[in-house]
Amino acid sequence: MRIGLLLLAVAVFGACSSDGDQTAVPPAADDAVTTAVTTSPETTAPDTTTPQSTSPETTAPETTAPETTSPDTTSPQTTSAPTTVVEPSRPTIDDLVASGEILNIAHAGGDQEWPHSTFFAFDQAVLVGADMLEMDVQLTGDGVLIVQHDDTVDKTTNATGRVDSYTFAEITALDAGYWFAEECWPCHDLPEDAYLYRGVRTGDRPPPDGAAADDFRIVSFAEVVERYPDKAFDIEIKGTAEDAQATADVLAAEIDQFGLTDNVVVVSFDDPTVEYFRSVAPDVAVSPGVGAMSAWLLTGAALDPAFRIVQVPPVYGDVEVITPEFWAAVDAAGVTVWMWPNDAATQENGAFYQEMIDQGVTGIIAGRPSEVPST
Repeated sequence: MRIGLLLLAVAVFGACSSDGDQTAVPPAADDAVTTAVTTSPETTAPDTTTPQSTSPETTAPETTAPETTSPDTTSPQTTSAPTTVVEPSRPTIDDLVASGEILNIAHAGGDQEWPHSTFFAFDQAVLVGADMLEMDVQLTGDGVLIVQHDDTVDKTTNATGRVDSYTFAEITALDAGYWFAEECWPCHDLPEDAYLYRGVRTGDRPPPDGAAADDFRIVSFAEVVERYPDKAFDIEIKGTAEDAQATADVLAAEIDQFGLTDNVVVVSFDDPTVEYFRSVAPDVAVSPGVGAMSAWLLTGAALDPAFRIVQVPPVYGDVEVITPEFWAAVDAAGVTVWMWPNDAATQENGAFYQEMIDQGVTGIIAGRPSEVPST
């Protein structure tokens, strides 16, 4: 029994620390304390090769301002009736949870269908009906809060190096669609023509209909907020210790600036980061970190009432996480369950999403938002 509980602990808290691990491997001992069920995973095929090391494209595609012309004063002047502009309404987390509907939460905009965390991905997710947008945040070298998972740019862009070694201007010039391929992501050893969007950002390939080169870059959190005024957000703070606290400070400030206190859930692998964020933004919804989840699931400790939403993987290796015992704990705590798949090959599909929904999951943090069953 003790061995079984230990396996469950590893299962629940080790699944989403590695971006792109399709076959789950237990994290290194040094990483165990920073791996949690509280964050959504990178549910993708493994990167089987070393990423190419290329110099960053530091020059964004040229843009030309539209020509302006004087009005045609010979044309008859017409007067239009005044138009009432209705501002989009951003749903609150309470409203979404209370709706009773299954929430389609687009993981990184739907990273199994479109390039990770780009405007193009988020736009497509909205078009297919996503209720919420999930994202990871961290800071650039000049302190801008960006939407980015890894602490390097190697896995998704045409460059290499740590995120914090780039300024915002430099990092947004990179091609964030460079390594995306439908059949395998992130894989760096496919034929050139498998990378569907490579070069769109840099002007070497035309963008898809309705899209622009800028839609394939790394974006800031503020830009996402402004672009999607009718969406709520599930936000993971990346990193630990002082780096994560610096990110938490900026995130809390921008949540306040944009009036998002009731419209976001904030998560982190790291319990101290969760607690720190709560100290600077006490009214924002949060999900628990590894320590709180371990105590709740493995020792029967009470879950802090501040944690109204838990985010979990269904299985890790050969160990099931979402079990009858798990649901008993959920019922006792009265929490809402959002599920993130941790195996792209077997779980990122409509049939598996429905299986989880049938068990009681009310939010699917989906790499394929287009396949989340509608209610």
